[in-house]
Amino acid sequence: MFGRADPYFHTGSKNKHCEDGEFCNAEEEECFGCYYPGDLVPGSTACDRYENACDGYACDGSDFYGDVGQGGSAGGGGGQTGAFAFIDKLTASDGAEDDYFGGSAAIDGDTVVIGACRDDDGGSSSGSVYVLRTTDGGATYRQVAKLTAADAAASDYFGVSVAIAGGTIVVGAYGDDDAGSTSGSAYVFRTTDGATYVEVAKLTASDAATADRFGRSVAIDGNTIVVGADQYYSSGSGSAYVFLTTDDGTTYVEVAKLTASDAAAYDRFGISVAIDGATIVVGAFTDDDAGSNSGSTYVFRTTDGGATYGQVAKLTASDAAVDDYFGYSVAIDGATIVVGAIWDDDAGSNSGSAYVFEDESGWWDYFSSDAATRALPSAAILLAAAAVLAAVLA
Repeated sequence: MFGRADPYFHTGSKNKHCEDGEFCNAEEEECFGCYYPGDLVPGSTACDRYENACDGYACDGSDFYGDVGQGGSAGGGGGQTGAFAFIDKLTASDGAEDDYFGGSAAIDGDTVVIGACRDDDGGSSSGSVYVLRTTDGGATYRQVAKLTAADAAASDYFGVSVAIAGGTIVVGAYGDDDAGSTSGSAYVFRTTDGATYVEVAKLTASDAATADRFGRSVAIDGNTIVVGADQYYSSGSGSAYVFLTTDDGTTYVEVAKLTASDAAAYDRFGISVAIDGATIVVGAFTDDDAGSNSGSTYVFRTTDGGATYGQVAKLTASDAAVDDYFGYSVAIDGATIVVGAIWDDDAGSNSGSAYVFEDESGWWDYFSSDAATRALPSAAILLAAAAVLAAVLA
């Protein structure tokens, strides 16, 4: 129903002569520890966003997170816990080194969608997406399609984010250059037979600009598509765009641009997005409310069928701390929101955690950081809540 914006994708230029965990600084020709690109002063070339910053200085272009995207696959290794059993390992029919197959993933019913944003079919790191389907209740999955952009080009990173709802697949390509370098785009594919997918739309922001990274995250539910633009390569705060179709997917119209009520530079609002029905969730993982890069997540809702959206809550962790990156990933189903904080330290440095929030008749408002700025609910809700609390304490 909603897509997962799989936010692993930050590459660094690792020097062959540097120690493990160190990266090369092309300007200074020295090794240094770079834990996250956002730690650097914007504009620095030290922790390069691509693999070419340290040309001539023996760099191999390794990924920051080490194990991600090295000709990878989607699926577990055969272990299992609880009631879940490993059933299949998915790989691309034409998989190759550094394709990053598995960097993004989404599922709806019998169909699985996997991004490989550094596949080279349309040029280096042009990207592709694979569609796999099961016809035996999930015992096996078979590749039925490989999607690429009609205008694929090098460094588009098509497939950095994916989402699926029914017969519609949305693919982010934040490196697309239609409105300037890394302005970004998102592509919409549809199928009527479950086997053949046709590109029906290419989405771009109405105010697209260089370094917006539109397409960094995507989500879809029914007739509504949400696309995040985190503006990592600029000093922007980030935004998310809402597109709606009223002709069964033939065309999509931008109906809203979402921004944080307290937006600030480098918040990276839009790094992750999710949607379920009338509610949209947007992560801003370098928001600084509880310290540098502590992170936050915003909740928006429409009451007029998607014509407009208003911010109804800002979520932060109860134990928020510096560099937690709360909001790096988000998901929603009904009244439940899940927020990832990849560098929370509860189980050790950068061990990570996830927080679950429940909407109980508007109670997101009372556990979010901007609660004091909004009106209280009706007297009826307050009286009902008081009665429940009295019963619990009795």
